[in-house]
Amino acid sequence: MLPRVCFVGLNNLSHLAPHVAPPGAGGAELQQVLLARALVRRGFEVATIVYDHGQPDGACYEGIRAFKTYRPDAGVRMLRFFHPRWTSIWGAMRRAHADIYYVSIAGMPVGETVLFAHRHGAKAVYRVAHDADCDPRTLIIRYARDRVLYAWGLARADLVLAQTATQQRLLRERFGRSSRVIPSLAEAGGRRPAFAERDIDVLWVANIRRWKRPERLLEIAKRLPQLSFHMVGGPCTDAAALYESVRVRAAKLPNVHFHGHVPYADIGPFFERARMLAGTSDAEGFPNTYLQAWAHGTPVVAFVDPESIIEQHGLGRPVSSIEQMAAAVAELAASEPLWSGMSASCARFAESRCDSDALVAPYADALLALHAGTGVRVGDRPAEASSAPS
Repeated sequence: MLPRVCFVGLNNLSHLAPHVAPPGAGGAELQQVLLARALVRRGFEVATIVYDHGQPDGACYEGIRAFKTYRPDAGVRMLRFFHPRWTSIWGAMRRAHADIYYVSIAGMPVGETVLFAHRHGAKAVYRVAHDADCDPRTLIIRYARDRVLYAWGLARADLVLAQTATQQRLLRERFGRSSRVIPSLAEAGGRRPAFAERDIDVLWVANIRRWKRPERLLEIAKRLPQLSFHMVGGPCTDAAALYESVRVRAAKLPNVHFHGHVPYADIGPFFERARMLAGTSDAEGFPNTYLQAWAHGTPVVAFVDPESIIEQHGLGRPVSSIEQMAAAVAELAASEPLWSGMSASCARFAESRCDSDALVAPYADALLALHAGTGVRVGDRPAEASSAPS
């Protein structure tokens, strides 16, 4: 019998049912939803734990049952950590009644999910979403309490999945934790127009957060006024002021078009229109936007080059400074032959990388092995794993 799998991702409904939930989900949630859909197609019983946006509890979206927790703004400060947050999440997990609980967001949810799963005879999977999650010195987790819960859950998860060999190495070196590398899921792209058919010189797509460094794109747009820049990105609850600042600054630049949030289902045409995608973050996991760009034959110019894939396969230009990015953007925008060669490389890479059956198979196999009791390697969990954090 196939295991029942439940994805713990409070923002998953933003990708799964954008008509119900407001924007706010990122790449980790997108990967969960893509995997959930793929598992449903393979016959798995799949659920997800989400925020309460007024939808019916247990409502089904594309074959995935969504059990709601609390409204994002519910609760009283100092008390809401326990109620309604912890209590309602565990209540929803109990109603999901899964064999495997799968979590991707570093912080409290990892410890909370692992503790619940082990107390209820289930297994817990943690998938790394960002390189920063692999080193206690770089964690993007606000509260010390949540960093403790994260480290506790990471050590005791039944299976940890990494996106890249770099993440696997960092987890071993910094946390003493073994993991299994399974690449991110990707969907096949749409049209791949020629250079002359594209009317966006530079595209930027991300939720607007400090570590995404959106100000870098605005600086490059100032330096290259002859090029058109389009920014796509929604606000995050912890970065509302930054979003407004970026929106106002973008409005003052005549060559920058600020679109705000665009649902994932509607983002494809932007990649079709773009001659390149700019990645301005200092650190990432394996960005979904790179995969989306390459699937549309769109090169990537970025500060982060996971596993040196951009450089090795000619999928754009890796850069290490604003000066280098501005030069690479200008060069690629001015040379149709150079761009066409890179675009063709992107298309070839995407065609070899976007085989949905091949991409999903390692995830399904890992979940089946874990459910059967063969998915936990010796040394994956410490002997004291059954004890709860103090």
